[in-house]
Amino acid sequence: MKKRKALITGIDGQDGSYLSELLLEKGYGVYGIVRRVALEDPEHHLWRIRHLLNKINIYSGSLESYPSIFKVVEKVKPDECYHLAAQSFVSYSFEDEFSTINTNINGTHFVLSAIKERAPKCKFYFAASSEMFGHAKEVPQNEFTPFHPRSPYGISKVAGFDLTRNYREAYNLFACNGILFNHESPRRGFEFVTRKITNTVAEIKLGLSKELKLGNLEAKRDWGFSGDYVLAMWLMLQQDKPDDYVIGTGETHTVKKFVELAFGYAGLDWKKYVKKDELLFRPAEVNVLQGDYSKAKKILGWKPTVKFEDLVKMMVDADLERLKNRVC
Repeated sequence: MKKRKALITGIDGQDGSYLSELLLEKGYGVYGIVRRVALEDPEHHLWRIRHLLNKINIYSGSLESYPSIFKVVEKVKPDECYHLAAQSFVSYSFEDEFSTINTNINGTHFVLSAIKERAPKCKFYFAASSEMFGHAKEVPQNEFTPFHPRSPYGISKVAGFDLTRNYREAYNLFACNGILFNHESPRRGFEFVTRKITNTVAEIKLGLSKELKLGNLEAKRDWGFSGDYVLAMWLMLQQDKPDDYVIGTGETHTVKKFVELAFGYAGLDWKKYVKKDELLFRPAEVNVLQGDYSKAKKILGWKPTVKFEDLVKMMVDADLERLKNRVC
């Protein structure tokens, strides 16, 4: 039987690394697109997939360059494509909205167009986001909840969602949108609030830091484990018909609760170390995100396996272990 080929944009990110592991376990040939700078400095940029580099195929490409994306798709001719790459840090999208919108919208369009032209039978997954709901009119949010994005990032993801749906309806591509709520892991980028919290907790515990500055502690999010969520991505592309799915845990917790658990697990009193910084508040806040994943449970047979409390502990343990090894 011919080995299936999967192309992953953003293979060097959190989700890309877990997805690569999953696909390799299932016998896929795994191909990834990364920026040229990542290949020039793999120790710094490819740390999440360092253990996989002898098992996967990496190509340089840019979401800002259609020819580079077209060339890779034409060469690989994938059976499945997981489009995960994006400028995904919400706060940064306010600082550079032009770059965020250009990269995320055009990049998605480039990948879809290249697949239509050179691999029309390829099944396509787009990493949509709960940030599309923004100022949501209902809680929890499902596939029918209207979008009301509150950031340039959220706006760019709505455009990507619509592009994906349009290519499905106009060109009969097998194209799915995964509306994923926040998902974390020890491989999360340090700029994201969850990793910022667990890394700083570990630093304080080891005497390497003295305080943690945060913005809105009352913001509520639906946090799950990235390793669970990449399975949902794969399951979407194994169905008979393409569709869109919300992926979440169905639970919501405040940033403050995450802080309390992380510090408490390390035996620390968070109130002694956390400082509120008004500069870290978003210009337009998203207050409550909570996903209703009942459709994914019914059709895909998917459900989250890692509890919120266990996710926090997992991340704190990983950062403590990493920093202990560095100190020693």
